Amino acid sequence: MPTLTLYDAVGAALTEEMRRDHNVIAFGEGIATKRHELVDEFGALRVRNTPLAEGIIAGTAVGAAAMGLRPVVGQFSFPLVTLAMTGAGWGVGAQHNHNVEAWFVHSPGLKVVMPSTPADTKALLKAAIRDDNPVLFFLDIGLLYQPGEVPAGDHLLPLGQAAIVREGQDVTLVSYGKTVHHCQQAADALAGQGIAAEVIDLRSLKPLDEAAILGSVRKTGRLVVVHEASRLCGIGAEIAALVAECAFADLKAPVVRLGGPDAPAAASYPLEQASVPSAEAIADAARRLCST
Repeated sequence: MPTLTLYDAVGAALTEEMRRDHNVIAFGEGIATKRHELVDEFGALRVRNTPLAEGIIAGTAVGAAAMGLRPVVGQFSFPLVTLAMTGAGWGVGAQHNHNVEAWFVHSPGLKVVMPSTPADTKALLKAAIRDDNPVLFFLDIGLLYQPGEVPAGDHLLPLGQAAIVREGQDVTLVSYGKTVHHCQQAADALAGQGIAAEVIDLRSLKPLDEAAILGSVRKTGRLVVVHEASRLCGIGAEIAALVAECAFADLKAPVVRLGGPDAPAAASYPLEQASVPSAEAIADAARRLCST
């Protein structure tokens, strides 16, 4: 099984899908330069650079999709897969690092994906390209060059299916993107104290795998939801509401949400890192829940 980074997994998915379907095209700011191997194989008509003008990029993508093509646009395939980077990790400020996934979950008809591993990135991007609906595909900046094993061949994952990456019976930790890894680190620390945490990687924020969340909470009776985005009106609030409506009687303690502050992402790397949930904060929250 080859080892790829998230960045390489995106390239592998694009290559395989462009070979499979001649209607798949790729364009955007710098894509033909950064992914010259696509130009070498598929030519400049299917892979091309655009001006640094997001309105032009998005408008061209919509027009191409309306004519039957499947554009994957440097940072946008319509049926519209928009590749966008987000999350802490580079300390480059709100214009690049601010987590905006909750904004787009509110858009009817739009699917929203944010994987945490290179394998899931490739499999979900291939599924998104084949989907007939618009998909916003977030890449976590802090994970972009982290390597991981990726299955070879035509491996896809359905959008809307979460993964239980660690089983446990005492507390459920739900997250997506980089904070999935923080939850796994927290679970390791908790295990040393006799607390078995179950870790769920949402992978897709919309559609949301409600069955996986509710099934785990009904087993553990405790829930911590973690994301880097602002805690206020974030994905965690929706999940907390879901559990309150559908599994309230199964709760042994109130739901805990861990998220970023109601403030723009910091351009200072130390401030940026201090503003997002750490593995230690996640473990502390889980310990408090398990003591009630």
